[in-house]
Amino acid sequence: QLQLVESGGNLVQSGGSLRLSCAASGSTLGYYAVGWFRQAPGKEREGLSCISSSGGSTHYVDSVKGRFTISRDNAKNAVYLQMNSLKPEDTAVYYCANWAYAGPCGPDYYGMATWGKGTLVTVSS
Repeated sequence: QLQLVESGGNLVQSGGSLRLSCAASGSTLGYYAVGWFRQAPGKEREGLSCISSSGGSTHYVDSVKGRFTISRDNAKNAVYLQMNSLKPEDTAVYYCANWAYAGPCGPDYYGMATWGKGTLVTVSS
């Protein structure tokens, strides 16, 4: 059974960068489209970006477009989220999750099959 574990969250200053990783075990993540999500305190979880199984198709929501880049390395069974120009409003717990299909993905971020437990990103002003 597929399991996902996020890592890379940290405290960073406004304008800084972080790279989040989503590592899979128990199955082949490369079969599936994968999305990154976040949930800020007191807010609903929101989808941010997703990537098809091959990596050939990606989607970004407007709030992160141009600042975040999603990528994947199927040989390493992992998906990444490079986050640049971070803002205090990016502070949240970040999650990865997969769909039960290869893609393409977006703009709807529903129907996820497996979720990780999240990694905390805190951006100070």
